[in-house]
Amino acid sequence: MNNLFLLLFLISVLALIICLIKPNVVLRWFPEAKRSRKYVAMYFGIATVVFFILFGVTAPPTNESADNNEQIEQEKAEKIEEKEEEEEKAKAEEAEKKAEEEEQAKIEAEKKEEEAKAQAEAEKEPEMSLSQQNAIRQAESYLDYTAFSKSGLIDQLEYEGYPTEEAKFAVENIEVDWREQAVLQAQSYLDYTSFSRSGLIDQLLYEGHSEADATYAVDQVGL
Repeated sequence: MNNLFLLLFLISVLALIICLIKPNVVLRWFPEAKRSRKYVAMYFGIATVVFFILFGVTAPPTNESADNNEQIEQEKAEKIEEKEEEEEKAKAEEAEKKAEEEEQAKIEAEKKEEEAKAQAEAEKEPEMSLSQQNAIRQAESYLDYTAFSKSGLIDQLEYEGYPTEEAKFAVENIEVDWREQAVLQAQSYLDYTSFSRSGLIDQLLYEGHSEADATYAVDQVGL
């Protein structure tokens, strides 16, 4: 509608100009008495004013439209900014979570490494003094020619002059099957004398073997 009034306004202005120059061109259907510039100015002047007013009334409010457009653009900008902030926040949270996971993994790896080192240190053979080395060699030497119980071998090393701690250290650091030692000692006794089953068990207990090892040894030699 606004465009229509604009068109009519322009036509009125054009007709007004033409009629002011040549009134007969546009007012030829009017009575000759009214074909004057006075009537042209009255008719087309009024029409021009009316159409101009109507054009102005029906024209969309420019400021309001501009304000609406500005508001729409502002809302779009705010949404875009809000979306960007959310994306940045999500990225920051993800990066923080990843950093925490990496830190936790690092801590666990360091803990495992420390545990492995501690285990390796625990499994590492202790450094031995010369006296301890001699005690171990002496213990192995005794076992090469006769059988001993664990406590019996400790007593023998103490008899040889080794301190109790060194004697125990030596016995703990040699590979010995003490049950097999009980069997060998039981057989050794039977090789030079006779024993009853209970007597041989008592003799092995006296030598320092455990009751389980003594019973096992007597079973193995056939008593």
